[in-house]
Amino acid sequence: MARVLLSGLAVVTITISMMFSGKLLAEGDLTLKPQRLPELVMGSEESDYSLSQKTYELETGKAYRLELIASGLKPYAFRAPEFFSSIFLRKVEAGDMEIKAVSLTELEFEDEGSAEMFFVPVKPGTFEFYIAGLRHKGMEGVFIVK
Repeated sequence: MARVLLSGLAVVTITISMMFSGKLLAEGDLTLKPQRLPELVMGSEESDYSLSQKTYELETGKAYRLELIASGLKPYAFRAPEFFSSIFLRKVEAGDMEIKAVSLTELEFEDEGSAEMFFVPVKPGTFEFYIAGLRHKGMEGVFIVK
């Protein structure tokens, strides 16, 4: 009995010490509205191959909202395989649709249009995103998750 009590006390002590050292405390607060990120516009008057953003800095445990906008100058297929597997995807809104899925492979735009991703990063790291078939034209960037 004394051994079980000591083991339980050790677990509580370790847990409290980890909480105060920041290891169990999340930076984000999911009770807040998602933070709107700068929109990602694919293509512009200057170049069919431009991206309005090349870097996004995010925090784990924080809700975000990212609007992707296709100019319609070319078909654009947005991909971020490692990033997509390291987030909790809440939903994607496109037109009058709300899509709830476990994960994404890509968001493809044949013409002009937009879609909004609502997500929470759960894994830190640097994750590439790119437009399929157009990376060599500079259509790539990174999500940096802390």
